[in-house]
Amino acid sequence: MAAIGKIRNWGPTLVIVIGLALFAFIAEEMFRSCEASKNEQRQQVGEVLGKKVNVQDFQALIDEYQEVIKMSQGRDNLTEDELNQVKDQVWNTFVNSQILAKEADELGLTVTDAEMQNMLREGTNPLLMQTPFVNQQTGRFDASQLSKFLNDYKSNTNPQLAEQYKSIYDYWCFIEKTLRQQTLAQKFQALLAGCLLSNPVSAKAQFDAQSQESNIVLAALGYNSVKDDEVKVTDADLKAKFESEKEAFKQPLESRDIKYVDFQVVASKSDRDALLKDMQEASQKLQSGAAASEIVRKAQSQIPYVGLPVTNRALPSDIAARIDSMAVGQTTAPFETAADNTMNVVMLINKVQMPDSVEFRMIQVSAETAEAAQKRADSIYTAIAGGAPFDSIAKKYGQNGAKQWLTSAQYQNSTSIDAETKDYLMTLNTLGAGQMKNVKFAQGNLIVQVTDRRAMVNKYDLAVIKRSIDFSKQTYSDAYNKFSQYVSENNSIEALEKNAEKFGFRVLERKDLVNSEHHVAGIRATREAMKWIFDATPGQVSPLYECGSNDHLLVVALEKVHPVGYRDLDGVKDVLMPQVLRDKKYEVLAKKLEGVKSIADAKAKGAVIDTVKQISFTSPVFVQATGSSEPALAGAVAATKAGEFHAAPVKGNGGAFLFQVLNVDQQKKEFNAKEIEAQQKQTAMQAASRFMQELYQKAKITDNRYLFF
Repeated sequence: MAAIGKIRNWGPTLVIVIGLALFAFIAEEMFRSCEASKNEQRQQVGEVLGKKVNVQDFQALIDEYQEVIKMSQGRDNLTEDELNQVKDQVWNTFVNSQILAKEADELGLTVTDAEMQNMLREGTNPLLMQTPFVNQQTGRFDASQLSKFLNDYKSNTNPQLAEQYKSIYDYWCFIEKTLRQQTLAQKFQALLAGCLLSNPVSAKAQFDAQSQESNIVLAALGYNSVKDDEVKVTDADLKAKFESEKEAFKQPLESRDIKYVDFQVVASKSDRDALLKDMQEASQKLQSGAAASEIVRKAQSQIPYVGLPVTNRALPSDIAARIDSMAVGQTTAPFETAADNTMNVVMLINKVQMPDSVEFRMIQVSAETAEAAQKRADSIYTAIAGGAPFDSIAKKYGQNGAKQWLTSAQYQNSTSIDAETKDYLMTLNTLGAGQMKNVKFAQGNLIVQVTDRRAMVNKYDLAVIKRSIDFSKQTYSDAYNKFSQYVSENNSIEALEKNAEKFGFRVLERKDLVNSEHHVAGIRATREAMKWIFDATPGQVSPLYECGSNDHLLVVALEKVHPVGYRDLDGVKDVLMPQVLRDKKYEVLAKKLEGVKSIADAKAKGAVIDTVKQISFTSPVFVQATGSSEPALAGAVAATKAGEFHAAPVKGNGGAFLFQVLNVDQQKKEFNAKEIEAQQKQTAMQAASRFMQELYQKAKITDNRYLFF
């Protein structure tokens, strides 16, 4: 009983302890759940129609598309700008395919396997012509070649072919997927087109409007005849205009206004002087006759010396522009090229006339020893020189001796050429047509015979030292310290603007930055700054960012956030003000024209009078007096009979107008109802083509690519 009493005495404490334990357990589970949810969100590139796409899946799509481009274009790598275009293309394709799939599913639209097989049999789709399965004789896609490849791919056991087969198979899978998506989109558009109808009555009305032309006498009072200070624009006027035009200020994406300071570090005077000294020394050494290859190498030139004459097409434009005015043996003083920010020295070693294209044939000669190869090559050379057919000798040694062409473009952009290759290329370029030579290599000999030479051009053997005018570590350090001091001492937008000039900087602004852009203010490598911008609150100033090609220093201040939806009035006043001014000026002009009953009365009021001919409902009038195109005037003229004076002022883009119709002519054209109906349907289709934009806005798309790419 005593024990029970003690338990009862400890009862409230036990309840509290158990309650805390239960709370701790629940809280731990909630924390784990929230952390797992946050981790999932951190990996989300975006969301479309409730479907989330994580970074791994999106990267896989990018890799797939990138490999397709490399394979179809024969590329090894893509530039940064090209890769950004790929990322945008992949995202847009993903979004559109998700939206289209939802719409198609609701409508019951599909692309069946039977339809795909039929398309393959027809082989007319342009996508199929981009595959390796095109019959070279017919120039058409060959489904049997595809079928054979797929069978070979499945049954292949050769590891040496596995990688090549896999690349082609992946490429075909991409084409097939794209073909299905393309066909589904075409079906959807065809269904939409079937909903857009025309009829003979509307066709006749359009035909009459197109074929009826009026000649008028026009009285024009331009808005520029009313000074801005003669009208008063109130906040109420702006608000009323905003409400009437509100839909024009609806934005589907969040955007942000920023102010920023971008400082690009460049070479200082001491940096330039040090580089100039090095270039002068290199110029003197070249002029003294030192080995060009060694001087160019030690000078760390961007253009290596290979000792082979090349055409001017192989040279940078600034170098090519100088060589024709140089004498052989001449060396330039150091000169700058602003276009690529370099300092240059050029020595023209030789200038020769050589063929741009050479046709040749050859026989490779090998043996167990170099001596044996030389002896055999001498024998072959003697036999051919004595009249033996080249191709017969080649066949004797298991070769065909076929003729082939070598062009300058095939070798002249090489960054390094070994001595044997150089000797081989010089042989081909210097032999005359019909001449032959026994070229010795470490691994054997080569009997080459030039059979034709085409397009004799100037070729240049020259040493080029091209160096970027770069800043030194000390210069960058000084710039960094100065910029860092500016950022640390000015932690508000007002302070950044107030003190920028004192530090030698300038505050710039960028309106409506969206997170789908790849760079902040056009500066490379600014993803961290972009992430900061879309996580900051108005008024905040960012830390210092090192960006660009490690030559830019950047600080950003977030000025304003424009959320999805309608822009606020303050943000669009600059757009509304000209429109409201125009409305106010029209009111002034309309009042001035009250009671006007003729062109003569309008002229007395100060209107500019002119005759305008051949006005139709479908052709906007261009008024020379105001320099404006006036669709509203065209509509008013079309509704006015011959001889009538239109006394109600027409509100145009450039002024207020009155007019009198002189005559109305009906062009003698044959009415073709089907042709006009087709035009109307095409016009309707162009308007309906914006359906994807409407669907896009309803898809609740989240784009977080800026966090990852």
